[in-house]
Amino acid sequence: MESLKELYKVGNGPSSSHTMGPQRAAEQFKNKYPEAASFKAHLYGSLAATGEGHLTDYIIKKTLEPKEVEILWREDIVKPYHPNGMMLEAIDANGNVMGDWTIYSVGGGTIAEEGMRNAGGNDTYPHSTMEEIITWCNQNNKNFVDYVKTYDDADIMDYLVTIKDAMKKSVEDGLSATEVIPGKLNLERKAGYFYKQYLANKQLNTLVYAYALAASEQNASGYVIVTAPTCGSAGVIPGIFFAMKDYAGYTDEQLIEALAVAGLVGVLVKRNGSVSGAEVGCQGEVGVACAMAAAAIAFLKGGSLRQIEYAAEIGLEHHLGMTCDPAYGYVQIPCIERNAMGAQRALDAANYSLLTDGEHQVTFDQIVKIMDETGRDMMDKYRETSKGGIAKLFFTC
Repeated sequence: MESLKELYKVGNGPSSSHTMGPQRAAEQFKNKYPEAASFKAHLYGSLAATGEGHLTDYIIKKTLEPKEVEILWREDIVKPYHPNGMMLEAIDANGNVMGDWTIYSVGGGTIAEEGMRNAGGNDTYPHSTMEEIITWCNQNNKNFVDYVKTYDDADIMDYLVTIKDAMKKSVEDGLSATEVIPGKLNLERKAGYFYKQYLANKQLNTLVYAYALAASEQNASGYVIVTAPTCGSAGVIPGIFFAMKDYAGYTDEQLIEALAVAGLVGVLVKRNGSVSGAEVGCQGEVGVACAMAAAAIAFLKGGSLRQIEYAAEIGLEHHLGMTCDPAYGYVQIPCIERNAMGAQRALDAANYSLLTDGEHQVTFDQIVKIMDETGRDMMDKYRETSKGGIAKLFFTC
């Protein structure tokens, strides 16, 4: 199971799988073929279907500049390994192919060659399920934060300070921004308006909405955010975390520990399921973000290991079947609102679990597998291709 550093990444939106992943791939390919005269990028499946709205072509060209780049959109070709496939080609001065690389953007900005995802070669953690981790914690009289400190990189908590600061900035910048979100939807920002509403009514849920909208609107506008676990779900954790801090008085140190707990949930899903909207729908993005945030809030409120696990299970279970259907391929409608709802639902899931003794019938590990199966059973039009669901409403707009 990978480090939390592979889960939480700071970068520009709007899409971790369609911008961050291709950018990382292009950077590596450019470094391998610095003498290339030009490049070609073949984009397949979902990467092609919503790539324009997600700025995939823009980021690849920018990364490979000043070399000329030809983008070939092959929505009709869906690679069996993952719907976000791409092949990069390096071209010499005579127009001959010097080399090529087929790579997949598997969610959260992570790239993998076929057969290499979850291969276990660079595992940071020795356990791969929630039940194994809980058993370790019980045997060693430790909590989830202790577990992260024991097995992740020595500087992981310092790294999480950087993550917390980047999340905070995305909220602050989003609250003060007033420009229309880029794209032909001409979507106006709502975070500042919601915050004004909070100042008038002082209700926690209004503050959660305002903060989640702020970070998510920053992502939709292409500004710097944190993948948690993806760009498309970048508003959920900042929304609830900083609302809890400002409303209930939690400290920065407590939020950093909460990020460790949330991150553990996220890497478990990446190991045993998927956080790719193109692979499993939005349940793998906002649904997983909700599970991460729910576990973290239950931890902040003093929940037991089993109550924290239950909170994560509730958060994911009640997003089962959620489609990924962005209008025009933009991470705007319905994505931004879903972040706000996911943040509030995380709080509800945590509160619910804390009213129980933590015992429940469906485990987090089981719900991850069910989510993964559910997503793969969906028709592709409901998995980030913008061919169905809410996206279909905009076909004639």
